[in-house]
Amino acid sequence: MKVDAVEQSLYAADQAVYPRAVRGWFAAWRWALVWATQIAFYGCSWLTWNGRQAVLFDIAQRKFYIFGMVFWPQDLLYLTGLLIISALSLFLFTAVAGRLWCGYACPQTVYTEIFMWIENKIEGDRNARMRLDQSKLGARKFGLKAAKHGAWGLLALWTGFTFVGYFTPIRELGDAALGLAGLGGGAYTLGPWEMFWILFYGFATYGNAGWMREQVCTYMCPYARFQSAMFDKDTLIITYDQGRGEPRGKNALRNRVGGDCVDCSVCVQVCPTGIDIRDGLQYQCIGCAACIDGCDQVMEKVGKPKGLIRYATTNALARGLPQAEERGWMLRRIFRPRVLLYTAILWGIIFAAGAGLYLRVPLKVDVIRDRAAIAREVEGGQIENVYRLQVMNTTESPRDYEIRVDGAAALQGLRLASEPRVSLGITESRVFPVRVRVKGGPDAGTPAGTHKIEFHVRALDDDAVQVREQSVFIVR
Repeated sequence: MKVDAVEQSLYAADQAVYPRAVRGWFAAWRWALVWATQIAFYGCSWLTWNGRQAVLFDIAQRKFYIFGMVFWPQDLLYLTGLLIISALSLFLFTAVAGRLWCGYACPQTVYTEIFMWIENKIEGDRNARMRLDQSKLGARKFGLKAAKHGAWGLLALWTGFTFVGYFTPIRELGDAALGLAGLGGGAYTLGPWEMFWILFYGFATYGNAGWMREQVCTYMCPYARFQSAMFDKDTLIITYDQGRGEPRGKNALRNRVGGDCVDCSVCVQVCPTGIDIRDGLQYQCIGCAACIDGCDQVMEKVGKPKGLIRYATTNALARGLPQAEERGWMLRRIFRPRVLLYTAILWGIIFAAGAGLYLRVPLKVDVIRDRAAIAREVEGGQIENVYRLQVMNTTESPRDYEIRVDGAAALQGLRLASEPRVSLGITESRVFPVRVRVKGGPDAGTPAGTHKIEFHVRALDDDAVQVREQSVFIVR
């Protein structure tokens, strides 16, 4: 018997998603965060502080400026604290209310929202876009597509330019870009790495928000895969009330037997990832609540109570409480042990990081021994060790510092043989050679070996600004 071979692909191409525009309370919140995040992103790079860019991560000079604070590579601890605070905040918010970050503030969500708004303004609403894509290529279709992609490209390039402007002074970058475009400027030139990152970040924005969209959230973002580990039955998630909605159908419009769901599929049409929330919680759901706004609009039109699709918890739905009582019960369940533990740890780390920043001394000192001259005998039989002191003034005002050295009683006549005062400019770092001497010779009584000493660097205008650094003095 002959059996015909059947070839089957292991990959099924995704259907194109055409999200429908929706208005409502949650859509307004989403757009408020779009405005807030983009004003902060595009605007902060142009702010000035003390005559320089307010927010600048100057990698070449190894200085990070954040308004009135200047951070150095030695301040890596604060970056670690910020990352820990961000991770714990994500755990806390997810445990309480699901994927709030994904639905409202994630850059992928924000830029997808902006790109879809541009698409809607140029190509029309959902039905118009579907008809346009299904039509043959002509002058109108080509013009609309060119206008849309041109607008996307300009926004993406401006986004890449702004991103690089946080690492290279944005005014210098703008001058270089104008010179490159032949529109003036020319005092600065655009470096190859700056050009690369502008184009790379712009291309990533254009590709992710314009083309890939829901596929980034579904296939590329790891958060979708491990979110279930942070959920429990009291986590607030977007849910469809099956008890109220089923059996769904058009009969609900005529007030016949059936659930409140009229099977209009608006919840599917407005979903940016193209899922049906009525099938239950799915990892593709980013928690944007567009389906809630869409369903509420339909319920209002058919004269049914809102909330068929709403924020609720698994335990609350299982109890079958009325919506008014359901809200109160869910609010009480927010303060459960898991949430309280996350909150306590988060605030503990925030307090520790804040106290560290407040108590941070705006002076850094590193002591490095001169390996070329471990110990040597100089005039008068004295023993001398040579060090290099790297002194960093982390403030935005020039300062004078005094250098002293202290040691054990066994080091008789321990003193500084070099200039005891140094001057540093604004956020300046300089290495100073420092010579330290003790009495030597058989009558001095200084034992051979390694002895601990301490360098004391103090600002002359503020006794609170002082640092002590330990080192060793070698006697041979």
